[in-house]
Amino acid sequence: MTVTILWFKRDLRLFDHPALACAAAGEGAVLPLYIVEPGYWAQPDTSARQWRFTAECLEDLAAGLAALGAPLQVEVGEAVEVLRKLAAARGVARFVSHEATGNAWTHARDRRVAAWARAAGVEWVELPQSGVVRGLASRDGWARARAAWLGQPTAAAPQALRAVPGLGPCPIPEARDLALRFDPCPGRQRGGRARGLEAMGGFLEGRGPDDHRALSMPAEGKGAPSRLSPHLALGALSGREVAQAVAARRRVVRGQGDGWPGRLRSFGARLALRDHLMQKLEEAPIIERRCLHPAYENLRPATPDAARLAAWQKGETGLPLVDACMRALTETGWLDFRMRAMLVSVASYHLWLDWRATGAHLARLFTDYEPGIHWPQMQMQSGTTGMEPPRVCDPVKQARAQDPAGAFTRRWLPELDQVPDAFLQQPWLWPGAGRLLGRAYPEPVVDVAQAGRAARDRALAVRRGDAFRAEAARHAGRKPAPRPRAPRARADGQLSFDL
Repeated sequence: MTVTILWFKRDLRLFDHPALACAAAGEGAVLPLYIVEPGYWAQPDTSARQWRFTAECLEDLAAGLAALGAPLQVEVGEAVEVLRKLAAARGVARFVSHEATGNAWTHARDRRVAAWARAAGVEWVELPQSGVVRGLASRDGWARARAAWLGQPTAAAPQALRAVPGLGPCPIPEARDLALRFDPCPGRQRGGRARGLEAMGGFLEGRGPDDHRALSMPAEGKGAPSRLSPHLALGALSGREVAQAVAARRRVVRGQGDGWPGRLRSFGARLALRDHLMQKLEEAPIIERRCLHPAYENLRPATPDAARLAAWQKGETGLPLVDACMRALTETGWLDFRMRAMLVSVASYHLWLDWRATGAHLARLFTDYEPGIHWPQMQMQSGTTGMEPPRVCDPVKQARAQDPAGAFTRRWLPELDQVPDAFLQQPWLWPGAGRLLGRAYPEPVVDVAQAGRAARDRALAVRRGDAFRAEAARHAGRKPAPRPRAPRARADGQLSFDL
C-alpha cells in the first residue's frame, strides 16, 4: 500500500489545511503524524503551559482525525529518526507538511529533515499555510503575494481518509513526561479548534467595538481583544480563515456608526502586520540570536545582572505596574500589547538587561508565543534594530495613563493595599513607606528617572557612533521593505501579538 505521512507541526486543525488536502488527494493511505520532540521542549523559550495548550489542540485534532478514519500517530523522539523509522516500516516514499517559520531550533531541525529526505530518496512536499512567502527574492512583491494567498478559497476538510492498517490512537504525553518545569498558569487560555472558533465568533459578533479601547487597559484587556493569538500560533485556526471571516463581517457592518467598521479594519491591519513580522524572521532567522543592527551588539552586558533579572522575572522590582504585569502574565499567560512593550522597555533600558535573556523568559510565559513576531519585536522594543530612536517607556507615566484607578495594580499587588491612591505607583514617595518597603514590598531596584535618562544617553551614543554610520552607509543604496498599513500605536507594541 502506498503511504503518505502527513506531518503536523504548528497547524493543528483539519479545516483550511492545504497539506492535508494534498495528502488526501493521493491514491494511497494517509498516516497523520505529530512528533513530540524532547529537544525542542528543552529549549529556553518553551514551557509546560505551552505544551498543555499544544496537548489540548492535539486532543481536538485527534478526535477529528479519528472521525475521518485515520488515527493521529503521536511519536516522541527526534524528527529525522521518527520519520526514518516510519518510512522504513511502512514503505513511505513521500511525506507532506506545511512550511513553518519557527525558532532557530525548528529551523535547524527542518534543515536536518530536508537533508535526510534528499539522501534517502524520500519526497518532502512543503506547502505554505500563511502569508509568509519562502524564498522571496525581493520584498517588493510580498504584499501582492499575501493578498493573492488570502484571496484563495479555504480548503475544506476531507470527508474521510484511508487509514494505514494496524495503527490506532496514541497517548499524548504529559508535561512531566517531557521533564518540563512545574508551571501551573491557572488563568491561561485553553487550546483546541473548538475553543478557537468560539473565541473568533465571540469577537466578531460581540466584543469587537470595545477592543480598541481595551487593548491598552490592562485591567480590562483580558476579556475584550479577540484572544485569537494562541489559536493562530498553534494553527488551530488558519490565518486565512480568520482574515476571510473578518472581511465577511466588514461587509455586513459597512456604514454602521457603532465602531465596528473601524475596529475590524484595524484588526485586519494587525493580521497583515502579523504576517509581515513573521516574514522578517523567515528571511533572517538570525534575528533571534543577534542584534539586527550590529552596532548594538555590545550595548548591554552579554551576561545580565542576575539580581535585576531575577527581580524582573519574579515581579519584585519595586516598580508597581511592572511587577503587577509580570505577576499577571505568570498567572494567566497573557498580557495586553502595551504592557508587553512596557515590560521589555523597562527591562532593556531601566534595568539594562540583554533582550535575549528577557526575551526567552517572556517567550516561556506567553501562551501565544509566536517566534516570528516575538523576536523582531523584542529587538524593536529594546532599540537594537537601528530603525528608530530608543523607546524608553516611563512605567510611572504608563501606570497613570493605563491604570488610572489602580485596579489592575492592586489586584496583583495586594501588599500595597495600605498605600493611598496618590502614591500607589510611587510608593517610595509615601510618608509611610518606611514600614512597607524592604519588608512587605521591595524598594525600587533603580531610580526610574535617572536610569531612564542614562539608558537613553547610552543608546543615542550608539546612533551617533562610527559603527552605526558605517552600517547606515552600507545599506544606503537598498530600498527599505514596505510595511503594512496599521495604526502606529498598535504596530509599536505587539509582542507575541495579542490579537
